[in-house]
Amino acid sequence: MLTNVIPKLPMRNITATKEFYINKLGFSEISDYGDYLLIGKDNIELHFFTFKELDPKANYGQVYIRTSDIDTLYETLLFNKVSIHPNGQLAIKPWGQKEFSLLDPDSNLLTFGQEW
Repeated sequence: MLTNVIPKLPMRNITATKEFYINKLGFSEISDYGDYLLIGKDNIELHFFTFKELDPKANYGQVYIRTSDIDTLYETLLFNKVSIHPNGQLAIKPWGQKEFSLLDPDSNLLTFGQEW
């Protein structure tokens, strides 16, 4: 039986990744192995591996994160001055999700969604 999925995303700089996810998005550090980082928030966990040669313009890393209170999350991120993706403003999509998106420092796309 499958029980969970944990995305593994590339990062160029562990300090920048921690700054973004912990200080701006409210995640907590689970473990830091120097070139491998584990963070979590509520019921989700993300892993990051060092990829110093990563070209952010060529990064297609993406994660879809479901939430139970998208409006509060969106407002909190705006309050924390997190940049929302220009094409990912909060909106109700034709597939029945209310969503928004943002990019992390390495251009991993994070899309947050709630069933609408």
